[in-house]
Amino acid sequence: MQKICKKCNSSFEITSEDLEFYKKVSPKFEPSPNLSQGERDNWNNNFLIPSPTLCPDCRQQRRLAFRNERKLYKRKCDATGENIISMYSSDKKIKVYNADFWWSDKWDALNYGIEFDFEKWFFEQFWKLIYKVPKPALINIKQEWTDYSNFSWWNKNSYLIFTSWKNENSYYSNRIWKSINVMDCLGINNCENSYQIIDSNNCKKSSYLINSENCFDCHFSDNLIWCNNCFYSTNLVNKNYYYDNKKYTKDEYLKKIKEYKDKEINFWLIKKNINWTNNEYSTWDWLFNTKNAKDCFIWTNIIDSKFITNATNITDSYDLTNDDNSKISYESIWWETNNNHIFNNICWINNNISYCSDCHHSSNLFWCIWLKDKQYCILNKQYTKEEYNELVPKIIDKMINDWEWWEFFPASLSPFWYNETVAQEYFPLEKKDVSEKHLYKFNWSDYESPKPNVEKIIPAEKLPENIVDIPDDILNWAIECEVSKKPFRIIKQELEFYRKHNLPVPHKHPDIRHLERMKLRNPRKLFDRKCDKCWVEMKSTYKEDREEIVICEKCYEKEIY
Repeated sequence: MQKICKKCNSSFEITSEDLEFYKKVSPKFEPSPNLSQGERDNWNNNFLIPSPTLCPDCRQQRRLAFRNERKLYKRKCDATGENIISMYSSDKKIKVYNADFWWSDKWDALNYGIEFDFEKWFFEQFWKLIYKVPKPALINIKQEWTDYSNFSWWNKNSYLIFTSWKNENSYYSNRIWKSINVMDCLGINNCENSYQIIDSNNCKKSSYLINSENCFDCHFSDNLIWCNNCFYSTNLVNKNYYYDNKKYTKDEYLKKIKEYKDKEINFWLIKKNINWTNNEYSTWDWLFNTKNAKDCFIWTNIIDSKFITNATNITDSYDLTNDDNSKISYESIWWETNNNHIFNNICWINNNISYCSDCHHSSNLFWCIWLKDKQYCILNKQYTKEEYNELVPKIIDKMINDWEWWEFFPASLSPFWYNETVAQEYFPLEKKDVSEKHLYKFNWSDYESPKPNVEKIIPAEKLPENIVDIPDDILNWAIECEVSKKPFRIIKQELEFYRKHNLPVPHKHPDIRHLERMKLRNPRKLFDRKCDKCWVEMKSTYKEDREEIVICEKCYEKEIY
């Protein structure tokens, strides 16, 4: 059947397969021993989750509005009073603890538990709990000399990297893995000594590289595989000394790259309609080893699932974002190893939890926040197993009657401003757009961090062009971004990286550089179009009116191999 999204008014489809999934993921409870035999015989053991009221894009936008990855602020720890770095700005009326105190046994989230009031709206009660329970300033694990990062783990000597792990000496990057000495990168794995590379694997000593694998000393290029010493080229496999897709001798090549002037990569050249490998009955882009994965984007090993983004090892699940190793799950965002979980935010290693935020190693939780190693809790209040199974169905009945059951948290409950969340990267809005959407209200703030306390702020255009002319004193200055006009500083390790690789000091704020990298990716949308070679009907992330020559997978393999 076709439904109309209550937020954007677009039409979206609900299939019989979808309805079967919603039935499967709906929660089930054991009847309380306090019930009579007749009540036990008539026990409704399936509180059916109805089909969603929002389209897939609007559902994802709502989830992403709960995730601030990159915005960091200085504030004080509400437990110790010390100065800390936090993802929560100081204008938010939220208790924030430094990581060491938060993970310690010096406080207990159960102390903030409240008893459910059947006379009040459920979301109203949960909103109060959100602002009562202290939150960790950042979510990082086993970091070494990497204080300015978030949602990251096992990094060493790195700065301003986010959603990243097992990196060393890496800076200003998002979603990087097992990389060393990289700067300003996005979506890379196992790369070294590289700058401004995007969605690439196993690349060394490279810069301005996109969608490439196993390359060495390649620059200003797109979609290279097993290439060395290639420059300003696209769609090459196992090539050496290529410039502008033409073969040269080593000496000729070195002469050509010395003559290079700044210009855009040849994006008008041939593109494959989608990027994927070893998939069966699947759709969307950047898929690897999937089966029956519909409308999914990025990552591997997705089976019998739908509307999944940035995930690995997912089975029998819908509407997950940034999740790993989960089964039978629905409408949740980040983190991993959850089974039978619905409508959750940042929960990991749990079983049978619903409407929870930031809980881990727990089971049978309902509407809880920041609980660890707990079970049978509601609104952070402890119950017995029998009490839990008796009370939760009654609460769900009330939620159904109040039209609060079956959806992810309302965006208005997010502790973050929309303009600091990942939602702004994929679904950009202006302040006026947010204030006009009353039914699905997002939060917005004009809060700005204080300007850095420096000797002087220098406009970017007044920086020396050559890195050898940049004085050491620049570490005591701030640079005014040529786009946003916001000041930003560079650190010692960063300056050393620019000097080592003969790169200019950037003229743009790190946030602007990140957004520019994001724009080099195709949108998370599939369009119907025809192959520009054989004219077969196909799906692609390239709209038909774009300038690139877009061809199907078979034609592409003939073209470049």
